[in-house]
Amino acid sequence: MRITLITDTFFPEINGVSMTLGRLSEGLTNLGHSVEVIRPNYRNNENPYLGSVTERTVAGLPLFGYPGLKVGLPRKRGLSKIWKKERPDVIYVATEGLLGQSAISAAAELSIPVLSGYHTHFVHYLEHYKLPFMRKFAFSYLRNLHKRTALTLAPTESLANELQSKGFGKAASLGRGVDTQLFNPSRRSIEVRESWGVGDKDPVAIYVGRVAKEKNISLALSNLRHFRKIYKTLKVVVVGDGPVKKELSDQYPEVIWMGSQRGERLASIYASADMFVFPSESETYGNVIVEAMASGLVPVCYELAAAKEFVIDEVSGFLATPKSAASFRDAIRQALSKQEYWPVIREIARNEVSGKSWENIIAKFERYLLNVSNDRRNKPLLNLVAA
Repeated sequence: MRITLITDTFFPEINGVSMTLGRLSEGLTNLGHSVEVIRPNYRNNENPYLGSVTERTVAGLPLFGYPGLKVGLPRKRGLSKIWKKERPDVIYVATEGLLGQSAISAAAELSIPVLSGYHTHFVHYLEHYKLPFMRKFAFSYLRNLHKRTALTLAPTESLANELQSKGFGKAASLGRGVDTQLFNPSRRSIEVRESWGVGDKDPVAIYVGRVAKEKNISLALSNLRHFRKIYKTLKVVVVGDGPVKKELSDQYPEVIWMGSQRGERLASIYASADMFVFPSESETYGNVIVEAMASGLVPVCYELAAAKEFVIDEVSGFLATPKSAASFRDAIRQALSKQEYWPVIREIARNEVSGKSWENIIAKFERYLLNVSNDRRNKPLLNLVAA
């Protein structure tokens, strides 16, 4: 198949969407498909990580609040011209910006089938950026966009059901994989822990992800600062960059700020910590939760997205009630008070995600693409959605 992916962000940019799309596109080329990614242009357009994937760049504008990221501008006429010459069998629109909207319009005129991805809770972000008055507009925009595609893929079954019930059209789940050879407890490093100034038995709480308002990081950091008065050897590590990193690093100088990391270095950092603290309520999935569990960490999260799917409270981690800061604080307290059980919890946490291979996720994605490209919109598609 000739497959086109439309996205405002792509590997090697460091975020969950770009990482997922990198895995999916590389996996599809390994299965023999031709994959082209259309994305905004960046200062460095070379991508050394995905040599088998063709990339085409378009003009973009900086994304408000995210220095270094861009959103693609409308390109309906340009995309139509490209696709009349080199017609794709199917298009996957991964992000819902103006570029994605124009891709759906161009594809409709050319009768090219389109799937869409619901990767980000943009409506939830608006409150963090003091734009709650735009919620109704944003919800209507997203719903209308996804309704125009043959199928919307969400990272969890519960979210797919929610989208379908809210009028987004047909929806199905496409989970995320995790590389359990890369993210592995065996990568625990004495050298990394020594660089943090901790001994073998000292607890280390870590956050990995974008350092942005919608991630709610200050909730975790303020509570961990409180518990450091009780657990004197507790260290806190943050891995990631983002628009509020300077503000938070000034506010919490006791925290070890490591910036963005990737690959084996990131895997070693994960495995060298003990407790993964993730206070975000804006995730559709949360790849980092699964990476942390695969690395053998004790997760502390809200009961949402991947945590809701994989974490069993007080068995494979500790869960907080959504929208309750007090509950999240209590989950941290519970985790720290039960350190003698951490070895068992860590083992169970890893076992919970050990079967989530990217090979299975890519194969499922391929089936969705094949099904829609063959325009079998009745029973075969419904069978896939139910699978």
